[in-house]
Amino acid sequence: MMKPVELTTPFGTITIGPGAPLLLMAGPCVLESGDLAWEIAREMKAITARLGISYIFKASYDKANRTSLNSFRGPGAEKGLRLLGRLRDEVGVPVVSDIHEPAHAELAANCLDILQIPAFLCRQTDLLVAAAKTGKVVNIKKGQFVSPWDMEHAVAKVRGAGNERILLTERGASFGYNNLVVDMRSLPVMRSFGCPVIYDATHSVQLPGGAGGSSGGQREFIPALSRAAMAVGIDGLFLEVHPDPAKALCDGPNSLPLAEVESLLKQLLAVRQAVAGVIDA
Repeated sequence: MMKPVELTTPFGTITIGPGAPLLLMAGPCVLESGDLAWEIAREMKAITARLGISYIFKASYDKANRTSLNSFRGPGAEKGLRLLGRLRDEVGVPVVSDIHEPAHAELAANCLDILQIPAFLCRQTDLLVAAAKTGKVVNIKKGQFVSPWDMEHAVAKVRGAGNERILLTERGASFGYNNLVVDMRSLPVMRSFGCPVIYDATHSVQLPGGAGGSSGGQREFIPALSRAAMAVGIDGLFLEVHPDPAKALCDGPNSLPLAEVESLLKQLLAVRQAVAGVIDA
């Protein structure tokens, strides 16, 4: 039986799970600049307020798993977390970012509302335990190489460290070289572990390493896959958004243009309303 996750922030409590408003984690792939982050956070806050959606700003302070050594990684832990903390206070929105090392867990917990475990690291016991022990909500991304039922072991590691506030995120599975597919069966499977489930609509259309020294993407499939996930049953959505994806320093090909976000969210809320009472019956 799923128990909703309660996220208490200085801006109010967000309930994530059955019967709660849709949760949206959205922002640029990586912190490119303060101006860009503030622009996206303010616009997303306004959009979600109009639509009655719970909003959390997301951006990475360090992309430690980029394809190429020369790829832009972000400002790093010290500067990046300081920037996220300022944005949180000044814009008035909760924030989530990914951690890559156990030593970063406590540092990140000082300014983040949710600690995210990257897909590539979802089996790293020390990282999961360190995140769990901060007491923060932990969002575990399902690895591209992991079956949905095996994610129960990742959940058990966090729970074994004394933390029951866990989210699971689907972001596609490796399908041959440079391609991902989404098996929609993974959503109810992971939900059966008693955790709210998030669908990452933008990483799901990524083509890892598909552009040579960087990842490609097929953003044209974001709306269709998002509608499908919403119909199957999810508690939240994860989107990478950018005012001009062609100029994004990371994951531009699979980022959703900021101008298209509100229209897509309206579609998804209509789908969610249509299946209300069926998913959790």
